[in-house]
Amino acid sequence: MGLLSFTNKGIYCKRGNFYIDPWYPVDYAVTTHGHADHVKWGNKNYLCHELTKPILQQRYGLEDQVQTLPYGKEIDINGVKLSLHPAGHVIGSAQIKLAFKDEITVVSGDYKIEFDGISTAFEPIKCHHFISESTFGLPIYKWETQEQIFDQMKNWIANNHHKNKTSILVAYSLGKAQRLIKNLADTHPIYVHHSIANLNESFAAAGVILPNTIRITAEIKKDELQKGIVIVPPALAEGRWIKNLINPAIGICSGWMAVRAGRRWRSADAGFALSDHADWPGLLNAIKATEAEKVYVTHGSTAVFSKYLNEIGIAAEEVKTKYGEEDDEGIEEKE
Repeated sequence: MGLLSFTNKGIYCKRGNFYIDPWYPVDYAVTTHGHADHVKWGNKNYLCHELTKPILQQRYGLEDQVQTLPYGKEIDINGVKLSLHPAGHVIGSAQIKLAFKDEITVVSGDYKIEFDGISTAFEPIKCHHFISESTFGLPIYKWETQEQIFDQMKNWIANNHHKNKTSILVAYSLGKAQRLIKNLADTHPIYVHHSIANLNESFAAAGVILPNTIRITAEIKKDELQKGIVIVPPALAEGRWIKNLINPAIGICSGWMAVRAGRRWRSADAGFALSDHADWPGLLNAIKATEAEKVYVTHGSTAVFSKYLNEIGIAAEEVKTKYGEEDDEGIEEKE
């Protein structure tokens, strides 16, 4: 690719001597966002967006090792001009733009096209080389609008309350949980797992204010939870705690729920295809907007998606990485 290479530690810029989202500890890691499959503890130095730092502080205790940038500000690293641009994935998520001489390379990290009302909206960047995810890089994945999905969710919650059931929504602590809180706060009190509450507090300290929620503690009674909405991370989805609630009804919030079989696999009462990743049309539209001469397809349906891009005249290559599917369940299990 010229400026970047794919190594056994991650995406490496030799000229600048830094890695982007490395999966093993390195001296200098440029971080696209705070999900656990893109952040590894143990790097000597981190560079990320201003709103990603609170995540690194809260989850990993990082402080002095973390350098931040706002969107659009350019810095020079040994002749490589680096800037961060909105990815629309979660709060603080960024695409990494690298410019050296006449060549521009963009590493997208994870991204979505639909504006969610919290994350800064995705910004297409014209470039020569574009590294794109393909988590949902199959034609079967075409999202309904956020408004449609939340209308379905509100109807499901109202029906649960009518039947004296406890509404439990399973969502990743970073990104999806905040979208649920923002869009459901006007319906019922919202109770959240401590991993979500901790992140909300970190964002509030950074100036990102979300609607009020109630941290779930041992003192909160089951009948109180039954009157509200309970949001928990995936690690708790099939745990004993949920099963002991009053008539629990579980709704999984994930792009995988667009496929009906996924709902049965998760043993859920409902599935809501709410994703922080681009769907098939979104991926194609984003890539076309870059006008890239070459696209490198990472994590997800890499073989199918790269093959299709080549068929429609966009040069593409499949690249193997250690990034996860959707998103940071590993960190949830530790919390």
